[in-house]
Amino acid sequence: MGPTDVDSATQSAALNRDATRRQRADAKRNVVALLEAATSVFARTGVDAPAKEITALAGVGVGTLYRHFPRRSDLIVAVLQQEIDACASAATALSAEHAPWEALTTWIGRFTEFVGTKRGLASALHSGDPAFDDLPRYFMGRLEPALDGLLGAARARGEVRADVTARDVLLTVALLCQPVRGEDPHLNERMIRIFTEGLRHS
Repeated sequence: MGPTDVDSATQSAALNRDATRRQRADAKRNVVALLEAATSVFARTGVDAPAKEITALAGVGVGTLYRHFPRRSDLIVAVLQQEIDACASAATALSAEHAPWEALTTWIGRFTEFVGTKRGLASALHSGDPAFDDLPRYFMGRLEPALDGLLGAARARGEVRADVTARDVLLTVALLCQPVRGEDPHLNERMIRIFTEGLRHS
């Protein structure tokens, strides 16, 4: 193999690497766009929204959606894990920006919005699809420590009762976010405000 052949092979390898990097970057952007679109659509119309509604908002084709998320449950899990991670990370940011009680109540509001905007989620999670089997563990594993830190800081200031755990708060808020037939959705928000006030140390 002569010098020209070596140079051509080197250039070809470099072009292939560049093409691979571009493909990976494009794929990453598509996944981000799909997750953002699905988050918005799920909040607006529920987790059973048509695929075309999601892809239209993301600016990609339906084939791209199914290439990255072959089943609807794969997309739901990815959206939920992303939002769980964001909610957990918010605890650290709120602790740095606010006093303990304000950080705690602001985070509970954030968590309430996350849980309350997932129409159709409960039926999906109880559908028996094995794709959802690890979600409860992931949910508690990420959010319980995050909330525990907020509760601990507020408790150290004497602002939160000592007998309430992070698990208590997470499960109670999730239950209070369930729609009540015949009642205005604002009922859930009111009940959560009442519950939050009940966390105060008396």
